[in-house]
Amino acid sequence: MSQITITSPKHCAAKQGLKIKRNYKKLYLTLSTFFTTILLIILLIWLILHPAKPQFSLKEVDIYQLNLSGPNLNSSIQLTLLSKNPNQKVGIYYDELQVYATYKGQQITGDTPVPPFYQGQEESNLITASLVGNGLPVAPSLGYELIRDQTVGRLVLNLKASGKLRWKVGTWVSGRYRFNINCVSINAFGPSIPAGPLTSKQGAQCSTTI
Repeated sequence: MSQITITSPKHCAAKQGLKIKRNYKKLYLTLSTFFTTILLIILLIWLILHPAKPQFSLKEVDIYQLNLSGPNLNSSIQLTLLSKNPNQKVGIYYDELQVYATYKGQQITGDTPVPPFYQGQEESNLITASLVGNGLPVAPSLGYELIRDQTVGRLVLNLKASGKLRWKVGTWVSGRYRFNINCVSINAFGPSIPAGPLTSKQGAQCSTTI
């Protein structure tokens, strides 16, 4: 006599649910392993290449105007920066770059944006920017500082920049990193004001932080 086994719908649904659960678990483990492997490969590439931060140096600074009118300052400065990517296998995308000048800790020009650009491996680029300040409010002590520097015979300015960059390794591009540049310009500033601009061509190295 043959035996007939009757399975209830509830039992079938439970077995089906267990099967779906196992499939989801396999899919989750497969995807987790895949993404973990990709992340480890990216990390390994990053650790092997370990990109060095970009290098900047001042090529020329021309001060055309630096006049106090009461509590306000008018300024006009032309700046030329040399930017260098020291990496042999890493490119750099400069997504944002704002340049400005400070004197004695006070900002004396507005922020001047530099158009975004890409810098290839071991490539150098010249960056020029016109920094202008019209009627910028400054501390009363700034006038005394200018007179004192004129007596000493030199004017020290800080040319600064801030922005965001991305590293490029092969086809992989990193997220954005914020960076800051600080350059020191020393200009001759004697009692007699020259007819042309105050010019500095020292080629001073700038500090860069990321």
